[in-house]
Amino acid sequence: MRIAAALSHPVRVQGTPPVAVLVHGFPSGTVRASRIGADLPELGDRMATTMGWRAICPQMRGCGTSEGDFSLAGWVADVGAAVKYTEENFAGSPVWIVGFGTGGAVGLTAAAASRTVRGAAVVATPADFDDWANRPDQLIVHGRKVAAIKDPSFPQDRRAWRNELQEIRAVEAARRFSNRPLLVLHGSEDDLVPTLDARAVADAHGGADLRIISGAGHLLRHDPRALAMLLGWLDRHNQL
Repeated sequence: MRIAAALSHPVRVQGTPPVAVLVHGFPSGTVRASRIGADLPELGDRMATTMGWRAICPQMRGCGTSEGDFSLAGWVADVGAAVKYTEENFAGSPVWIVGFGTGGAVGLTAAAASRTVRGAAVVATPADFDDWANRPDQLIVHGRKVAAIKDPSFPQDRRAWRNELQEIRAVEAARRFSNRPLLVLHGSEDDLVPTLDARAVADAHGGADLRIISGAGHLLRHDPRALAMLLGWLDRHNQL
């Protein structure tokens, strides 16, 4: 399966610069699958210019110009493929995963399964997908509406597809990731994912840096305070 990605490189490469894998969220009614995550390469370029990092922004299956149809396990595999790409092409570079919304949960799940990922940050991320698992048919309808599911016969195995929604949980991934640094970033006025989810993920990790930004909503990647916290945290912890 072909997965598209954007790469950002520093102008001057010194040593083995860190690599950030930036993982977008799930399409909404206002942002279709063809456009979701389209602004993340700009963040990757900023990291390359101001921090000297590399960044890779994969387009999860079903989104952008990538092939395939949406599934949580498929997205975890896509993040894993991006991590493998960095290992093969930028040997020795520390790898960090940064995920937004749904991308935080699948990114953290992939990070927990990898021995080489140094740390992770999850932004406005749900603790679990129980709401989706309880209404899988509605999610399929939404996936078709936003064009994240294009094949009319997908998913062929609806039970297995639904089971992914129950099994892939940020809280469980956080527990498995407890020996590595984790930033949990959330807006106090997030109307899509309650702050309780952020606290649950941080508690499951046991040593996460939990930052709740006062007055901020769900789209934290457009909040300058959130970006300053995120980039500062990554830079500091990479130097430890």
